[in-house]
Amino acid sequence: MSISKIIFRDLQILHLRKPELKNSYISVKKNGEIVLKTPKVSDDFIQRLLLQRESWIRNQLQKVSSLQTLSVVLEDEILLFGEVFSIDIDEAKELRESLQKVKISNKESVIRCYERFYKNYALFYITQRAAHFAEVMQLNYSELKFKKMRSRWGSCSSKGVITFNTELIKLDKKLIDFIVVHELAHLKHMNHSKEFHALVHGYIHDAKTLNQKLKKLHTYLFI
Repeated sequence: MSISKIIFRDLQILHLRKPELKNSYISVKKNGEIVLKTPKVSDDFIQRLLLQRESWIRNQLQKVSSLQTLSVVLEDEILLFGEVFSIDIDEAKELRESLQKVKISNKESVIRCYERFYKNYALFYITQRAAHFAEVMQLNYSELKFKKMRSRWGSCSSKGVITFNTELIKLDKKLIDFIVVHELAHLKHMNHSKEFHALVHGYIHDAKTLNQKLKKLHTYLFI
């Protein structure tokens, strides 16, 4: 494999040439980096390919640039419900107490304090929302679980066990409610049928809009 950089108009592209590939692929990463993977092809072929895909590339770059970036300064701030707050707020008391017990110079220890805080706060807040909507929707789950997940906001098993991503606590409250109702609805419909979406929409009237927002959401959540 060989790696090089290509300048196409005003775009800088990372080119990975892999002889074992049968086709060429273009991707735009979360940080806006453009990556082109090809087998052994000519420079003319690459220029034609980029010309054909230029519109798509620029569209993806526009999406990336419009995505919301939220970050916090460790030991000074926290991220809750889609907003950055000072660590001095009442809700962060547990976190402040945890940080006092670790060596601030040890970043890993600080991050663990933050992750523990987010998990505990998610358990506290989302458990209440799940209980509320379960009662309103007249549905019963067998257990709630919380863990940090990379690719899913939540899941519901056939045994009625609902698992929520602890990162949810960093999202807007409306998005949290939507995901809670979404997972609860799976207790009745273990699919994404029309009946399932109708059930969700019955309790979250802007469910379609929120669902689209989640799909486009590409928030870098630096704790």
